[in-house]
Amino acid sequence: MDLSVSVSDGVALLEMRRPPANHFDETLIGQIVDAAKSFDDDPACRVIVLASEGRHFCAGADFGSGDFARDHVAAAERLYRRAAELFDVRTPMIAAVQGTAVGGGLGLACAADFRVAEPFTRFVANFARLGFHQGFGVSVTLPEIIGRQAAADMLLTGRRVGGEEALRLRLADRLATPGALRETAFALAAEIAASAPLAVRSIRATLRAGLESRVREALAHELAEQKIHWSTADSAEGIAASLERRPPVFRGR
Repeated sequence: MDLSVSVSDGVALLEMRRPPANHFDETLIGQIVDAAKSFDDDPACRVIVLASEGRHFCAGADFGSGDFARDHVAAAERLYRRAAELFDVRTPMIAAVQGTAVGGGLGLACAADFRVAEPFTRFVANFARLGFHQGFGVSVTLPEIIGRQAAADMLLTGRRVGGEEALRLRLADRLATPGALRETAFALAAEIAASAPLAVRSIRATLRAGLESRVREALAHELAEQKIHWSTADSAEGIAASLERRPPVFRGR
């Protein structure tokens, strides 16, 4: 199965199982959305931990195979429809981020309420290095979390942000010692689960008021920009360079 689901002591664990990179598509995001929504009316679950099997949290979409390789636009349209539903989930969510969260994987991590990282975790908004506009609602979620200037730094350079810097930026809310990522994420989940559940949901709804509508608007804009960029030589070069593990050479066309 691409997603494992379990519940213990008021905390649900959703574990992506597409190692090592845990690339997503419409199917996997839909499974995450459906599982998360199922807990909104389940009194046995007060918090969700989103994690992944293997070396990396999530490397976003796989442009080298599957639906995205065949048709970027059609695959993104289907993916974003399901991704928007993540922001309708009413249960608090914590992302346990090991290895890298890249591109859409960063967007998935930013859809959660909290992110727990390790010192060697890397958060990467590499969209410009692939030759196209950011997606997965990152236009809203990333500056919401770390501020406009820090978000611009990440998006325009495409550089890697390590765990310690992520903690300083508040992109990571907890920094676990190596090997203790899940333990740290579950400790945070337990703290939240120990609070009054009706109050927790009400407070969360107030803090996130309007976020879902802003993300949906952003997704529409992001996709429109991506449609333009995916037809350019720069985008073809950026994606090819990433798949070939070499530096891209962009020519502005």
